[in-house]
Amino acid sequence: MRSADVFVSRSGGDAGPALLLLHGLGATGGVWSGLVATLGAGWPGPILVPDLPGHGRSAPLPRYSFGGLAAALVPTLEPGRPTVVLGHSLGGVVGLALASGWFGGPVPAVCGLGMKVRWTPDDLAQAAAVAARPAGTFATRAEALDRALRIAGLRGLVTDLPAAVAETPDGWRLALDNAAFGVGAPDIAGLLAAARGTVVLAAGEHDPMSPAGHLAEFGSPVLLAGCGHNAHVENPRALRPLVDRLLSD
Repeated sequence: MRSADVFVSRSGGDAGPALLLLHGLGATGGVWSGLVATLGAGWPGPILVPDLPGHGRSAPLPRYSFGGLAAALVPTLEPGRPTVVLGHSLGGVVGLALASGWFGGPVPAVCGLGMKVRWTPDDLAQAAAVAARPAGTFATRAEALDRALRIAGLRGLVTDLPAAVAETPDGWRLALDNAAFGVGAPDIAGLLAAARGTVVLAAGEHDPMSPAGHLAEFGSPVLLAGCGHNAHVENPRALRPLVDRLLSD
C-alpha cells in the first residue's frame, strides 16, 4: 500500500486501534517481520509498517526533521482510528512527535525503543558528514547490502533487509537517502512534555546507544533482558509485553 510517497505494509484485523511500527535510521520496515509474525492474530486492529521517508520504498524529503517525518506519515493513518506507536531509535522519536497531536489523529500510547537521548557535538558532526556524503554505487547487490546492514546496525543479525538496496544502470545503491542523517538531535524532554497519551521508554539491557542510565533521566525505562540496540530483531517475542501494554493503555 502506498499513501502519497510513503510505502506501508498493512496486516492484522479491523476491530481495534492500529499499531504503527516505525523503524530506525538506515533500516526499512522489514525489521519488524519477526514481531508481526509473533503477534499473529493477537492484535485486533490493523498493523501498519511503513518505510520512513528516504528509506526503502518511500520517497525522500526535501529536508529532514522529526516533525517532517511525522507529518509525512499522517496520510497513511486511518482518520478517526486511534493509533498506538512502537518506534525504534529514530522511529521512537517520530512516534513521540505523532503523540503530540500536532499532526492530527489520536495517538493514545507510544513506546520509544532504543532511542538515543544524549548527543555530543562529535555525534552530530559525524551525522552531518554522512548527510552531506553523495550516494555511492556498488558492483554487486551483496556489497551494497553489506553496507546497508552495517549502517542500520544489523550486520550479523540478519542476512537480508527488504528494499534496503536497489539496482541502477550504474550498479547497486542503498535505498537510504544519506540526507536523513541530518535530522539532528531530538528534544526528548520537550517531546515527552507535549505527548498527550501514555509514553513508555524501553531499551535492550545491553544497548550502547540507549543505556538505562541515560533513559532514567526521563522516567523508569523497561529493559529487555539480554538484548542490544536492535531488540525487535534480536528477540521479537521480548517485545510482546510492550505491545500488550500499548493496547491496554
